[in-house]
Amino acid sequence: MWASRRGIPTRYVEGVAAFGDRIGAFRRRSGASPVVARTDVPADDAHALDEAIPDLDWRRLPPGTERTIFDAPSGPLARIALGPAEGPRVLLVPGATGSKEDFILMLPLLAAAGYRAESFDLAGQYESFAAGPRRLDPPRERYDERLFVDDLRAVLADGHSPVHVLGYSFAGTVAQLALREVPDRFASLTLLSCPPVPGQAFRDVKVIGRLSTVTTARQGASLMLWGLRNNLNRVPPGRLGFVRERFVLTRRESVDDIIALMMHTPDLRSVVTASTIPKLVAVGEHDLWPTELHAAHATAIGARLAVYPTGHSPCETAPHQLVRDMLALFEASGLRA
Repeated sequence: MWASRRGIPTRYVEGVAAFGDRIGAFRRRSGASPVVARTDVPADDAHALDEAIPDLDWRRLPPGTERTIFDAPSGPLARIALGPAEGPRVLLVPGATGSKEDFILMLPLLAAAGYRAESFDLAGQYESFAAGPRRLDPPRERYDERLFVDDLRAVLADGHSPVHVLGYSFAGTVAQLALREVPDRFASLTLLSCPPVPGQAFRDVKVIGRLSTVTTARQGASLMLWGLRNNLNRVPPGRLGFVRERFVLTRRESVDDIIALMMHTPDLRSVVTASTIPKLVAVGEHDLWPTELHAAHATAIGARLAVYPTGHSPCETAPHQLVRDMLALFEASGLRA
């Protein structure tokens, strides 16, 4: 029995879902908190709600979330969705070493506002570990920009459009590349903690920027993975446990290739500036890159800038504030729930 025209076995689809369910059951027994995003409070309380987020189980999806496997050009991508099927689509795209679960606090907020919130794991990342360049026709050796852009374009086309798109970190670059090719698919664009400079994007990273100019992509990936595994970001135990478990599935070569791509970030400022859709640059004040670079980038592309009192991952630590600002962006686009 097969799940798609590309021949993805149904047992694979069921296996990915069962994997998530088993981990979720284990974490529930261990006492971790469930998803805690509040949908019944005024937007003005967003900051207080974000401050009150406890340690939680990042493997537990919000009630009603749908799990599917999407048949992308690079192979099977693990995907989730929450919200009314007929609602305007909001696509949340994670970055390197990330996954769809990075947005579990945002999904119920967007769904409660009437939107169809979706996310998926990038090829080679977490539960999309089986997708990659060797599954392409013809096969290739590297996880290159073309692979990620084609996958994103396929996801955008799988449902009604235009779509409100959020690209997180590296995925922000992928989203801008897709905007250049299929602008009619975009209703708005949110760049979350996205590299604000072209070229060697890591050269302006705080503290270690200079070191990045003399390291290879694999060495840079090794440093990043070491920092995540050893919790240099000081995330709570529940989050740390999930991050470490994710690496069991994530393909190391996909991380290496993404870091190499970020060391040659294309200059897409003119493309994004020319787009008339509403745009938002959303970052934490303790992001990898200095706030002034994000501010300059926002000005250059004609985007609104939102800065939160957090780090590189506002989707995890400031979801209520981020969704509040995204909903305002959606209103400006005219495509609202």
